[in-house]
Amino acid sequence: MTLDTALIRRSWSLVEPRADKVAADFYGLLFSRHPDIRSMFPAAMDHQRDRLLHALTRVVLNLTEIDGLTGYLAQLARDHRKYGVRPEHYPLLGACLVKAMRVNAGGDWPAGADEAWTDAYDLIATTMIEASEADSRTAPPYWNAEVVGHELRSHDLAVVIVRPQQSYPFQAGQYATLQTPQWPKVWRSYSIANPPREDNLLSFHVRVVPGGWVSTALAHRTRVGDTLLLGPPRGSMVLGRSDSPHLVFVAGGTGLAPLKAIIEETAWMHDRPSVDLFHGVRRRDQAYDLPDLLRLREQHGRMRFVLAVSDDPAHPPRESVAETVTRHRVSADSEIFICGSPGMVQASTARLLRMGVPGHKVHTEAVDENGLALPWAAPSVGR
Repeated sequence: MTLDTALIRRSWSLVEPRADKVAADFYGLLFSRHPDIRSMFPAAMDHQRDRLLHALTRVVLNLTEIDGLTGYLAQLARDHRKYGVRPEHYPLLGACLVKAMRVNAGGDWPAGADEAWTDAYDLIATTMIEASEADSRTAPPYWNAEVVGHELRSHDLAVVIVRPQQSYPFQAGQYATLQTPQWPKVWRSYSIANPPREDNLLSFHVRVVPGGWVSTALAHRTRVGDTLLLGPPRGSMVLGRSDSPHLVFVAGGTGLAPLKAIIEETAWMHDRPSVDLFHGVRRRDQAYDLPDLLRLREQHGRMRFVLAVSDDPAHPPRESVAETVTRHRVSADSEIFICGSPGMVQASTARLLRMGVPGHKVHTEAVDENGLALPWAAPSVGR
């Protein structure tokens, strides 16, 4: 099938300024025509509308690179199994989406745009259905997990440990979406802070976000014995086949979690690499995982740990983690892993590139608003 990508992009440009209205009309049409589908979605739809718009934008802008887009769509399909999406739902969604765009374009909707969008959507739906069906043969749509550990390390940060009832196959550095009993059908992304273990335990570092439904529930309303739901593992910031003798990890806040998992994985390697970990916090008392990191350093044997404190006069020098990395220098042949807020990741990456580190040696987790890794490009902060 040959897609008319030029027409698709031209028609999308007509409605993109009214994208919020397109999303609202789409869900309005979907729920009025197919009320049984409404139960698959959370009560509050603002976040869901944003996710739809960002996913649409990514798809439209990358239709010409179908190979890369296929990986993204397959990941999206696997993740949507947890909502109960079935193959017969896809045509219903497509028809409502095209109508919502056409209505919001008014009289400017180009001739042939309906057909062009239908062709593109059919290709997208086929890719997603095939990926979903393949995944259903090997994995459940979600995992039930019992909370077996809960430690509030500060007023706004908790370490939550869960044990899935079934084996949860993931790689160190990946993340999962969590749902709490307090907020049904509301999923948020959190990095897994340990590598795969024989006891099947998963650890999450949860920072409470102001107004965050799920993060507040996890930190302050979750108890040992509760059951959480886990979506499938996501993410591409994994060690892979790196054979570099020196690894550098740059973390900001709870961006420490996936990097800690990778470091712990290297500690069990026969020819383990040397490791530098730089952890950036604003105040010294925000170094919430310090005792565990010191134990990990002792266990690893080839690990250097440097704490960067940016805004605490009692602990000079006051500098960002990016500035600390610059001061300590980094070998240009090192493999670099960075995780934290978008600003911290950008600042650290820019400094490393100026220091002469090749771009292909710098690894970050690029994600969209769905929390899904982008195949053409840090999980987003859970709320």
